[in-house]
Amino acid sequence: MDIVTRPRILVVGAGFAGVECVRRLERRLTPGEAELTLVTPMSYQLYLPLLPQVASGVLTPQSIAISLRRSEKYRTRIIPGGAIGVDLRAKVCVIRTIAGDVVDEPYDYIVLAPGSVTRTFDIPGLTDHAFGLKSLAEAAYLRDHVISQLDLADACTDPAERASRLQFVVVGGGYAGTETAACLQRLTHAAVKRYPRLDPGLIKWHLIDIAPKLMPELGEKLGRSAHEILTRRGIEISLGVSIAKAGAEEVTFTDGRVVPTRTLIWTAGVVASPLIGTLDAETVRGRLAVNADMRLPGHDGVFALGDSAAVPDLAKGDDAVCPPTAQHALRQGRHVTENVIAVLRGRSTRPYMHQDLGLVVDLGGTDAVSKPLGYELHGLPAQAVARGYHWSALRTGVAKTRVMTNWLLNAVAGDDFVRTGFQMHRPGSLRDFEYLDAYLTPEQVRAHVEEAGRAAR
Repeated sequence: MDIVTRPRILVVGAGFAGVECVRRLERRLTPGEAELTLVTPMSYQLYLPLLPQVASGVLTPQSIAISLRRSEKYRTRIIPGGAIGVDLRAKVCVIRTIAGDVVDEPYDYIVLAPGSVTRTFDIPGLTDHAFGLKSLAEAAYLRDHVISQLDLADACTDPAERASRLQFVVVGGGYAGTETAACLQRLTHAAVKRYPRLDPGLIKWHLIDIAPKLMPELGEKLGRSAHEILTRRGIEISLGVSIAKAGAEEVTFTDGRVVPTRTLIWTAGVVASPLIGTLDAETVRGRLAVNADMRLPGHDGVFALGDSAAVPDLAKGDDAVCPPTAQHALRQGRHVTENVIAVLRGRSTRPYMHQDLGLVVDLGGTDAVSKPLGYELHGLPAQAVARGYHWSALRTGVAKTRVMTNWLLNAVAGDDFVRTGFQMHRPGSLRDFEYLDAYLTPEQVRAHVEEAGRAAR
């Protein structure tokens, strides 16, 4: 008797792209058509654009961590771990589980959406002393750290130490860096009123970026508006400048300035997940080179999308690729689902094309700049658009309720400036949160898969 097995579809990554793909596959395919598996170290989808608001205490961590196990109707098997290698020829994904075991997961179709990691450079002391903002743990830790600097400054008797604890440096003038500096500056500005022994004038925030303009994607007018808002709040913005050296108690800028500080926040862009380097396939600036339908050339059943894939941007043309934004990842997740189903059912795939819906930047309070569908807004209208967009993009009603409740409560009652205990142990820097040493080389992947095959025989 012939035994017919269901095709195995493996999705790597639970970001915007991966989760959207999995959920749509569950709705569009019958249980008998395919077996669905999702690889992710955390059983939740993180709404990354709102991380600065978690770091500043406007939102609670749970409100933007959307559980993947909440509904009983979902049938996807979740493997709690991280993909550390893929053998495209053997059609095997190598996974390190959260228990530390290395297991092989065979597939017939694979959707690669592992996301990105923080982009760093060979700057002395950077990974040892800088804080990132790419995960929920980093956001919660950063909030604790910033509030602890106020507590420590209030307790210390050395004027030099107090001044260094009250200076904060954010590197990266993109959306993440600008929103992080804006939100955390509001936090310290409000919190220092509860410290009568501290001089509010000692609190200084620095936002630096090597680019000549702040958020150039916004355009000249809105970029200048954001610059003016932050400057008016007292944030010192330095453009054309980066970090030359980072230490535990001071940071040296490339223009020679030395800033005494215990807080260096690094948000200077992202790069594709190191998983892409294990595939031994063509890349474009580190992102996997794929066709417009998000299929990997020369490999049947392999799709890639999101931050780790260089998906051609047909709306712009001229060899442009889609930027690594949540907006594109979400829509690519929807589109790749249809293409996976088309291949599964023997139909033709369609190229991905998306017209940019615009940009939103929430600077906290009533400050924001937005460019929906090309219309430039600032102030309260921009804030309404920014929060309305984020709120509508949240995937579940529970998440929407939590976020809206947090916003309303924060607007009415303010913040309590409470530390949650992350500072009780050693510092948590970029080096501690990225786990970049977990990935295999292409040669190690092949050797592992071949050895596992021999052992199975």
